[in-house]
Amino acid sequence: MGPYIYGARNGIHIMDLTQTVPMLDQALQVIRDTVAKGGSILFVGTKRQAAQPIADAAEKCAQYYMNHRWLGGTLTNWQTVSKSIQRLKSIDEQSERGFAGLTKKERLGMERDQFKLEASLGGIREMGGRPDLIFVIDVKKEALAVAEANKLGIPVVAVVDTNCSPDGIDYIIPGNDDAARAISLYCDLAARAALDGMSAQLGAAGVDIGAMEEAPEEEALIDGGVEVGAASTETVSNDAMSADAPLDLESKQETVEAAKS
Repeated sequence: MGPYIYGARNGIHIMDLTQTVPMLDQALQVIRDTVAKGGSILFVGTKRQAAQPIADAAEKCAQYYMNHRWLGGTLTNWQTVSKSIQRLKSIDEQSERGFAGLTKKERLGMERDQFKLEASLGGIREMGGRPDLIFVIDVKKEALAVAEANKLGIPVVAVVDTNCSPDGIDYIIPGNDDAARAISLYCDLAARAALDGMSAQLGAAGVDIGAMEEAPEEEALIDGGVEVGAASTETVSNDAMSADAPLDLESKQETVEAAKS
């Protein structure tokens, strides 16, 4: 990371902001463009101070995350991981039914499995396949995630500190990956970039978010027994599906509006 270091003070390296700022802008643009094209982002950060900001950022922009422990093969052996996700969903369904028909011992075993699987896979349970981009905090700790992404040709955006190597990182953000405030800032900026991309995708699908926010609530018109309002909504949804959107338009609209409020 030598080329990105301005100097040192009291033994602490200082990043060259004249390089950090434009590289950060480039990384955020890549995140925005990926989501605008219908792609998905996987946020990765399993260190203690990164776990919550990573989850919050991913949930804010309706993307996915791993913040507990990176499971080897998450990307390279997705078929096996997807089976574990299906087991988690199956246990959740049984839990909703109160684990009917199970003994107390079997129920406790199920609850333990549910807790472990939720911690490890809860953030990717709806991902449905490999992501189109991964955003990483601390490339040294998440070296396995970076290696798997590199092997599959998945672009990597990462915050790279002075004690890490930028090798294998497609879009480097030179910065502090230890300070909680810095991590929260990077994650929030990434989430905002993803939300911008989501807005762009909705716009490309013909949805005017501003108009939908301002329009007064009216009862759907009835024409020959058909709800015109409902039909219009269905038409827009079909258009979105033809664009291979990873999420339905209604979910995306709600996500964007929630972020603005």
